[in-house]
Amino acid sequence: MSVVALIPARFASTRLPGKMLLDRTGKALIVHVLEAVRKAGGLDDIVVAADDSRIIAVVQSAGGKAVSTRVDHRCGTDRLAEAAEILRLADDDVVVNVQGDEPDMPAACIEQLVDLMRRGEAPMATLATPLPTAAAGDPNRVKVVLANNGNALYFSRSPIPFDRDAAGQTNYLLHLGIYAYRVGFLKQFTQLPPTPAEESEKLEQLRALEHGFAIRVAVTDYAGGGIDTPEDYEAFVRRRASR
Repeated sequence: MSVVALIPARFASTRLPGKMLLDRTGKALIVHVLEAVRKAGGLDDIVVAADDSRIIAVVQSAGGKAVSTRVDHRCGTDRLAEAAEILRLADDDVVVNVQGDEPDMPAACIEQLVDLMRRGEAPMATLATPLPTAAAGDPNRVKVVLANNGNALYFSRSPIPFDRDAAGQTNYLLHLGIYAYRVGFLKQFTQLPPTPAEESEKLEQLRALEHGFAIRVAVTDYAGGGIDTPEDYEAFVRRRASR
């Protein structure tokens, strides 16, 4: 079994066009992500799956590996599946999906996911982190509830579990957008029809649950830090300048 980190990188972005190539820190954003992933152990390869030749050129100039994928994918998961086909990965190989806008992703998170996939039988795994009660109502912060065995019961933009008595004792978990898949399941997943909860919540991972597949979840202390807006990028530039 090989473990490959795949970094989907799309040039077009509604809120921050061309963000993969923003370079006010002296390096393109996608290169920061590549360098973060390189710090993780347990990986046999790291590949950027890009839809633009400019991204590929930047990655290659930084000594990275990249493959060209279609521009018309609906989501990053479809881009991963195409990349897995291009790389001719075996069905029992594992793909770790690190978002191309997560330059601060700790190596420990990637290693935690790899360990989950090596030790377990679930076809898919992800991470979550404790979320303060005051932030639970934010629909942009996806919450997850776990079963006692560590598998996901449900993901939602609403505060779950619901604190009916307003006792203030509910422990919320924020879902982090990093995944690992067995390649055979990744290919199958992209062929599954969309499901009602997925379409209602606009959360792709619900498709796996609604079709009866398990998603293993590990809890970490990393609070997440994707770059989605110009303000996010400004904050990232300031953080880098202060180091």
